[in-house]
Amino acid sequence: MASMQEQNWDLESGDCIQKETSSSSQTPSSSILSSSFLRRRPNQERPPVGMFKQFLNNLRLVFLGTKLCVLIPAIPLAILGQCYGFMTRQQWIFALSLLGLAPLAERMSFLTEQIAYFTGPTVGGLLNATCGNATELILALFALRERKILVLKYSLLGSVLSNLLLVLGSSLFLGGLANLKMEQTFDRKQADVNSLLLLLGLLCHVLPLIFGNSVEPQLLDDMDQNSVVWLSRTSGILMLVAYGAYLFFQLRTHRQFFEAEGEDEDELSENEAVIGFWSAFIWLVAMTIIVAILSEYVVGTIEAASDSWKISVSFISLILLPIVGNAAEHAGSVIFALKNKLDITLGVALGSATQISMFVVPVSVIVAWTMGIPMDLDFGLLETSCLGFSIILTAFTLQDGNSHYIKGVVLCLSYAVIAACFFFHKMPASESLYQR
Repeated sequence: MASMQEQNWDLESGDCIQKETSSSSQTPSSSILSSSFLRRRPNQERPPVGMFKQFLNNLRLVFLGTKLCVLIPAIPLAILGQCYGFMTRQQWIFALSLLGLAPLAERMSFLTEQIAYFTGPTVGGLLNATCGNATELILALFALRERKILVLKYSLLGSVLSNLLLVLGSSLFLGGLANLKMEQTFDRKQADVNSLLLLLGLLCHVLPLIFGNSVEPQLLDDMDQNSVVWLSRTSGILMLVAYGAYLFFQLRTHRQFFEAEGEDEDELSENEAVIGFWSAFIWLVAMTIIVAILSEYVVGTIEAASDSWKISVSFISLILLPIVGNAAEHAGSVIFALKNKLDITLGVALGSATQISMFVVPVSVIVAWTMGIPMDLDFGLLETSCLGFSIILTAFTLQDGNSHYIKGVVLCLSYAVIAACFFFHKMPASESLYQR
């Protein structure tokens, strides 16, 4: 069918509008479907008309439209506890703020997708590509403001490792168990593109590491250290160029590599705007402000949580923060794997890892440059080795275009080994959080 009539209710005016859409636009991308199964299906009746009723309807859709809404009470508790001081122990502020970030991350993704429906496929794809990991970016910016460079590096590295090993591994494992009697296959083209970009990002981490260790420590002077920083800044710019080329490749020239195929009618019916453009925009701004507040609490109380729980800052930053931040993506990826839709699962896990590695990390370096902070891409020997082995292991796992549960077992156990390593890896004195 070349085209079809589509009937929607405009929530801004309450009018019924009909628009004609081509069948090619009915195929949703994995970025749009990434967390749709976490959302409750909205009622299909005519939406209420009137400012107050419209506000209540949008409030219900935004805050109660996700299965993670049970964690939303943690948000006001964290804010009230910090502002009025009725929580004397800072570790509880950290825990509540961390829990509150999980539903906010999913809701920001939902609101970005709602805006994307009104902006066209290209602009919408750019919005999803740039705002898909907004929570990690905001958290990184607050860590930069506090000069906690190691917390920033560990949290971004942990997000990449979590997506590559934990999210993808658990999806392949559970999807393999749920589909034991059928072969799980996927298109290798998308995985190959993401693997190439992740290897390029790895190269940009390895070179500053080797460069900084090519000189004897006693002979290392300020000029050599400054050269590492400038090499990292140059690499960051080139990484952003590569990410821009990736977006052009994904959204313009080879969009078919990243489109999700074979969706049923129920899934397609869910992929239409349920709130208006300006409503989504205003709610997105409000969510961003709340995420910024909670991110500031997390960065400010991470040492108190580490001291109280006797857990190293490196483990909290590299393991706990990414697990909570990726909770929505994790659940969505697993659900798609259970439905034997591995192309969408790969789009969620690999796409998010690529975005953090090739966009959020270099943006952090560039922003640090504008703030006069000498942040480099040298994440350390242990950390860079974990990243390199994770990328190579994931690439080997996806090289043949099919999957079974043992591949998921290997990826999950690899993540467990890395988590155990950083559990026993004690961060040096707290002053070292502000440098490297």
